[in-house]
Parts: sequence; structure tokens; C-alpha cells
Amino acid sequence: MDRFSAMQVFARVVERRSFTLAAADIGLPRSTVTDAIKQLERRLGVRLLQRTTRHVSPTLDGEAYYRRCLAILADIEEAEGAFAGVKPKGLLRVDVHGTLARHFVLPNLPSFLAAYPDISVHMSEGDRLVDLVREGIDCVLRVGVPQDSDMIARRVATLAEVTLAAPAYLERHGMPEHPAVLEGVHRMVGFHSTATGGLLPLEFTVDGLLKNVALPATITVNAAESYVAAAKLGLGLIQVPRYHAEHALAMGELVEVLAPFPPSPTPVSLLYPRNRQLSPRVRVFIDWIVGIFAAQRERT
Repeated sequence: MDRFSAMQVFARVVERRSFTLAAADIGLPRSTVTDAIKQLERRLGVRLLQRTTRHVSPTLDGEAYYRRCLAILADIEEAEGAFAGVKPKGLLRVDVHGTLARHFVLPNLPSFLAAYPDISVHMSEGDRLVDLVREGIDCVLRVGVPQDSDMIARRVATLAEVTLAAPAYLERHGMPEHPAVLEGVHRMVGFHSTATGGLLPLEFTVDGLLKNVALPATITVNAAESYVAAAKLGLGLIQVPRYHAEHALAMGELVEVLAPFPPSPTPVSLLYPRNRQLSPRVRVFIDWIVGIFAAQRERT
């Protein structure tokens, strides 16, 4: 194995904290990855990794060498990609909020893959704050205000939110005319936030100020699809981005309420590591995502 390939293998082992996972990512046998690291350590004359039965971590020398490897690998990839006609290639690992994946990313993905046929995509779905480096993910697409982290957050969209209820719910509880009349009369479907660890209150803009209203919840959920499904069953009020409820609104399964008092809009952000130079395939993916949401704004 040449030095360039050995650097790639070593960097992946450090990031994944595992020989097995790194081997799977790169598409090599685990034994080949193990031998490459041993040869690298012999050539450098230092121990790069601490190994236990469950965990692999870089030594101080290994951490320093890893940083140099990242810079060298990024320079090589950028140098090769600078020539006209050379397109980005390789496996791109992204983690996307589920509803964003199905509504925005997947419908447009064929055009991205047609433009970059040498890129393959592994897309996982979630809404937690992942450890990009440790989990081998290149970037994530998230809704909500990003938590403080060592990642760069690039705002790509701001989604309008709406308050919704099922017709059957409104028949029982009545159509509210103002957020002030909700308490003591109405209920909400509780959404359990992985970010805060608690239930999210309903939000309303009243006289230019944001007002939070926490209502009793017959049911609490932690997934967007279940949240909307519970509202369709008449179990309470919900607040979601409008795009997520377009079909239910068109079919009459849900009705918008308190439209003059909208919730605050929800930001959508791309997050990627601060201390890593972006590879060409990640850069083109980020530009593509930005373009998708820009086109959506133009249509609306």
C-alpha cells in the first residue's frame, strides 16, 4: 500500500475509532487495514494508535499525524479536482432530518447523481446532534436552531410554521380565535424534543411578541410522522412547517387555526466539521442543497 493510501486508511481509523468500521467504509478487508497501520507505525517509528478490545484512539503522536494527514489529503484531492473536466467522486455520507429527506432531498437526488455520476450517497435519517467525525458523516441537514458545537452551521432556508387541528377535534373543542382562549379548553399533541429533553410548547406571535403556550397533552411523541398522524386522529393541536402538512391540508384531514398568530419560522441548516477542509464532493453537495431550497423559495 502506498503512502497516500495508508494516510487515507489511518485517517479513517482515527475518525471511526474502529478498524472494522474503517475497513467497511473504505471497502477493504479488516486484515488489510490492520496491516497498513502496522506498516505505517514501523515506517514512522512511533505508536499511532492505542488499541483495546472495544476501542481505538490516537496517541499524542497519532493525533498530530492525523492532523497532518487531513491537510495533505485535502490538498491532494483539491489539486486533482482543480483540473477542468475532473468531477468529484467517492462515497458521500449525509444525515438528514426525515421529513426534509423525503420532501426536499430524495425527489431531487436523481439530478444530483446524474450531474455527479462518480459520487455515491449514503443517507441516514435523524434529528439528533451527531458526532460527524466519530460516526464518519460528512455533513448533516437539520431543522431548528443549531446547538453550540464545533461544527459550522450554514443557514439554507427558513420554513414557515402553521398551527393545525383535525376537523373532528375542532367539532369537540371549537375553533379558537385567539391564543389567550386556549388554556383550559384545548389540548395539544406533545412533541418530545431530543434537544431540550422536554415537551415543546406551542408558539404564537401576538402583537409582535412570541408567546409560548403549554397545553395538556393526551399523547406525546418524538417523531414528526407520528406527530402529524396524532393530529389527524383529533388528539390535539400541532405546529409543523407548512410543507409537512400540505397534503393533509389539501385533503381536509387538517385545518389551519390561529393563522393571524403564526409560530416563529423554523431555520434549516447544513452542519459540517469546523476543523476539516471540505472535500470536493461535500462542497458540491452543499451547493446543491442550497440551490434546492433557493428554488423552493422562488416557487413559493
